[in-house]
Amino acid sequence: MENMAEEELLPQEKEETQVRVPTPAPDSAPVPAPAADTALDSAPTPDSDPAPALAPAPAPALSPSLASVPEEAESKRHISIQRRLADLEKLAFGTEGDVDSASSLNSDNLGTENSQTCPLCPKEKFRAYSSHKLRRHLQNLHWKISVEFEGYRMCICHLACRPVKPTIVGEQLSSKLGAHYHCIICSATISRRTDMLGHVKRHVNKGETKSRYISASTAKSSNEILKETDTDIQVFPNYSIPQKTDSYFNPKMKLNRQIIFCTLAALAEERKPLDCLDAFGATGIMGLQWAKHLGNAVKVTINDLNENSVTLIQKNCHLNKLKVVVDSEEKEEGDALEDDGTLGDIQVTRMDANVLMHLRSFDFIHLDPFGTSVNYLDSAFRNVRNLGIVSVTSTDISSLYAKAQHVARRHYGCNIVRTEYYKELAARIVVAAVARAAARCNKGIEVLFAVALEHFVLVVVRVLRGPTSADETAKKIQYLIHCQWCEERIFQKDGNMVEENPYRQLPCNCHGSMPGKTAIELGPLWSSSLFNTGFLKRMLFESIHHGLDDIQPLIKTLIFESECTPQSQCSVHAPSSTSKQGKRKSNEMTVNVAKKQKTDASTAHPPFYYNIHRHSIKGMNMPKLKKFLCCLSQAGFRVSRTHFDPMGIRTDAPLMQFKSILLKYSTPTYTGGQAEGQVPPAPEDMVNSRVEVSVSDKAEASGCRRW
Repeated sequence: MENMAEEELLPQEKEETQVRVPTPAPDSAPVPAPAADTALDSAPTPDSDPAPALAPAPAPALSPSLASVPEEAESKRHISIQRRLADLEKLAFGTEGDVDSASSLNSDNLGTENSQTCPLCPKEKFRAYSSHKLRRHLQNLHWKISVEFEGYRMCICHLACRPVKPTIVGEQLSSKLGAHYHCIICSATISRRTDMLGHVKRHVNKGETKSRYISASTAKSSNEILKETDTDIQVFPNYSIPQKTDSYFNPKMKLNRQIIFCTLAALAEERKPLDCLDAFGATGIMGLQWAKHLGNAVKVTINDLNENSVTLIQKNCHLNKLKVVVDSEEKEEGDALEDDGTLGDIQVTRMDANVLMHLRSFDFIHLDPFGTSVNYLDSAFRNVRNLGIVSVTSTDISSLYAKAQHVARRHYGCNIVRTEYYKELAARIVVAAVARAAARCNKGIEVLFAVALEHFVLVVVRVLRGPTSADETAKKIQYLIHCQWCEERIFQKDGNMVEENPYRQLPCNCHGSMPGKTAIELGPLWSSSLFNTGFLKRMLFESIHHGLDDIQPLIKTLIFESECTPQSQCSVHAPSSTSKQGKRKSNEMTVNVAKKQKTDASTAHPPFYYNIHRHSIKGMNMPKLKKFLCCLSQAGFRVSRTHFDPMGIRTDAPLMQFKSILLKYSTPTYTGGQAEGQVPPAPEDMVNSRVEVSVSDKAEASGCRRW
């Protein structure tokens, strides 16, 4: 290290370091006074003066590259923790007019002027060599096998930092010192690299990072400012860990926020202004995007129960030049808001979401709690206005995706198993829970769309008032019969009479050819359509109008899926009469919206989908997905891709016909180097027998399938 680091130490600190460092042997060559930092890393040599053999390990040395960090934070870092390889080389070579502290402690005599020693290895491990050999040693032994964390590298250390068991002969002490890593967070020493990776991962899972320790020594931690779709938000440290922050912000939910914005923008074209509610604001990013991009067409209310979150939402409003209304009083901070820069008013409330939705009525309500949203559905449908929209985001995917079946039975009152169409099954479970909550309030629903991705399940419904709409909605909640052998499925028929064998409703013959029960009853589920084609087209128009390029591929896929047609046969046009809706009277507007619902609701798409890989036939090469879609369409079936599964195919073809067409256009694997082409069509009897044999072979080989 430099000499300046030695001058900055207080006299008391110098005395403490001198007590800890063992004195060199009398016959050793004189060396310059070591720096205070590296003096802590010196290991006792056999020739040193008498000292306690079992003295505690010396305190870790400090890295010179972290001089800007406060002293309390510097004490957490060892000399082996560096940002760059050049910083590690500075410790070995030092600067002009200065002698490297680590080399002065690890070597008794350099021998030549060009010889240098490693600051992380004792003399017995690495002797003094030339500079190019030392660079190669530092890069290959220490830097390549280091552990990276937030821009720092925890290099392997061979110094006497770990406490060792006492030995009879003191000279054997150095031979038992092993390599180890110093943790950047808790200063622990770990011997193996794999253990160090797991150790750091446990810190990250608990929310313990270096910012936690640095912020304790600083006066005030500066919050980070993020930007999403031209909206600036200020977030707390550890903003992506719900257990360690009050205002949770998930960057992976950007797709969710954009599709909800397109939904609100499409609704704003029907009538305005709209009373909108973001029931769980957190940082307020969603409500800020509504108010900033839609302006006077919406009246936004952002609610959160946490006081720190409410304070952060108000700061983010001022950051985006938006007026904040708290308890019906406009709150301004001096010249922070300019008359030309204000974009709209946002009301920020701090109360329970159930209480707020009982007290006020809204046109648009978005529920995004951490986990399930069933506890807030009754309050959401209590005061929502007619033809309003309720959007529900559920992040409890472990229960919805049949990983925790008992939790799904507790929250949704639904019996589910893991199937090939588990994502659509999760969406229909949430829609069924929303429909039951609306029916309890004498309201019906119309599903505009349902999206199930890796991190969340989003359901958006339009509210229809009246007991008649509620009865029609309740009739669409049915049970599903699912065959666990061939993955065939069908909704159970309505009727008050109990069937002797309800499994006979399945198109397959598994219940007759297999012993025991082959099917299971799932549900109750939503049995009607999951998409509204006309509303999705208006959402696509709004996404193009506002420049949301990330969400457009998903909306196009939803449109193709709602019409159940290949993409080449589907045309998307911008709505022509949406701009005139805001100028009409309220009575005419309600009638026009009701008429538009009937025109938007096209022929219901087939429920569920098949995975082409799941139903592949042994010994056959499947055709390309696009080619197979064309083959199903040419056979007279409705067919489209689905956003639930990239290899899924939504079609109204029965499973037997699906497999027969798949076999017809597949090529045998034993063709070898023959040119790829279509196999000559086989007779239908042979194809059907081949499919039945393949299904029976799979059943006999797999035995009883457990889900």
